Amino acid sequence: MIYEHLGARPRIHDTAVVAPTAVISGDVEIGPNCQVLHGAVITAEGGPIVLGEHVIVMENALIRATAADAVHIGRHTLLGTLSSVAGADIGAESFLASGARVFNGARVGENCEIRVNAIVHRRSVLPEGTVVPIGWVAVGDPAQLLSPDRDVEIAALQPELDFPGYVFGVDRETPDLMVQLTERYARSLARHADDLPAG
Repeated sequence: MIYEHLGARPRIHDTAVVAPTAVISGDVEIGPNCQVLHGAVITAEGGPIVLGEHVIVMENALIRATAADAVHIGRHTLLGTLSSVAGADIGAESFLASGARVFNGARVGENCEIRVNAIVHRRSVLPEGTVVPIGWVAVGDPAQLLSPDRDVEIAALQPELDFPGYVFGVDRETPDLMVQLTERYARSLARHADDLPAG
């Protein structure tokens, strides 16, 4: 399904193929010869999304832009099944394997490989040609690559990244953090009630 959201309609190149069960919503530009497979969701939640030419978005992958962070996926990039990109920039000729996740404000250089279930944390920067091993975590600028059992080190690199403040605009020290966060986010997502089929 293709939806107009917040007054913006997706723009899909006539050589791109979008599966009928994919969802494309809002200010999304899909370039020449892209393939968006069944169950994929590409949703512009206040910021634009641009897919360069020959991008492949596999089944059930998620691409989400926010008002704070647009998404740009460079040409000849493949996003594997169940991978997700939220408000990040992915360089050309990169590969996100199944279950890979790239979070808000991250920048992934060209020719990078984010292997199965690997994570690139918010506002982290991967230099060109970086490989994040299976299940590992990339965090920081420039990103350090850490195995998931090094959670204390991963956490130590994260405070300045401020997930609730950066993504939701809520101070981490707020006593009712999750109440404030979910109510604010629900108001934002409720704007989908006015979406219109666009094609």
